[in-house]
Amino acid sequence: MAKGDGLAGAHCIHELWMRVELGVDIDGALDRLWKSAASSIPEWLPMTYVEWLPIVYEIAAGFGAARKGRSNLYLVLLDYRERKGGPYGVYVGMSQYTPAQRFDQHKAGIRASGSVLKRGLEVLAGPTLHLQRIARAQATEIEAGLAVALSDAGLLVQGGH
Repeated sequence: MAKGDGLAGAHCIHELWMRVELGVDIDGALDRLWKSAASSIPEWLPMTYVEWLPIVYEIAAGFGAARKGRSNLYLVLLDYRERKGGPYGVYVGMSQYTPAQRFDQHKAGIRASGSVLKRGLEVLAGPTLHLQRIARAQATEIEAGLAVALSDAGLLVQGGH
């Protein structure tokens, strides 16, 4: 952070997050990184701390595609802080657009899922980086399977159809 290197800072914070380091203030570290290196922070670094993110990485890593194509899988962090069942959920989606473009479309009301339009906080890009530009048929199967697997792990899941 002292050098203003967003990529290096992101990797450090992400590593601590994934290791579930006790006593580390992830939210504070994210705030300091934004103040020192906002222009160079990679898009895959989540900006909202959710304790179950390591589980999402582990589950998503179990999916893969053999063929290249034009479809992208994406996850969106959903805000359920005013509801029972946990403060956050996840939306599983598939699109020909990049995850960031599709999230922007949802938030603008373009073919929007109501859950993302109302509750979408940010794209969780990291867990699905390996599921970009894949064949549509495989993306459809993975989208459904990933939604089921995340739900089976106890997460509140929307989408994935």
